[in-house]
Amino acid sequence: MADLLRASTVVDDVLATHVAAIGPDLAGYRHHVYRVLNFALALAPRGADSVEKLAVAAVFHDLGIWTAGTFDYLPPSIALAAAHLGATARAAWVPELTAMIEAHHKVTPWRGRSDWLVEPFRRADWIDVTLGGRRFGLDRAFVTAVRRTWADEGFHWRLLQLTAARWRRHPLSPLPMLRW
Repeated sequence: MADLLRASTVVDDVLATHVAAIGPDLAGYRHHVYRVLNFALALAPRGADSVEKLAVAAVFHDLGIWTAGTFDYLPPSIALAAAHLGATARAAWVPELTAMIEAHHKVTPWRGRSDWLVEPFRRADWIDVTLGGRRFGLDRAFVTAVRRTWADEGFHWRLLQLTAARWRRHPLSPLPMLRW
């Protein structure tokens, strides 16, 4: 079983700057970020920058829910990630990180550049969203260990609340983040 990543400066520093926006959902979102990050690390090939790229994608991928106050959060999440990458001299990563965030709710496999981390990241998020129901080849014991280490903290319940609220206001577009 792979070792768990228990701390990321990137994740913790970014979340620290958005505490007020995330509010009471902070623990749940933080744990979701770490679960997705650990699943992605287990699925992805290791490259020189893969841990940092996955950490950036993980911390920003849903952040627009809180910073922009919308369930149509992919564009604001991508904008936040791009600004962060520009500020940290990683602007060259913007196309790959944009694809990672844009495709993380893609229902079918991503068919773009095979050297990018988009597909492992997409799978990692689906593992967490399905509470480990989909594992994409990861060992059940590993998924359980990640979920025990980074407890739900109400994250999935919050997603259900946000989905219901979006459905009431936009019945023809209840899940704008889904991609096919």
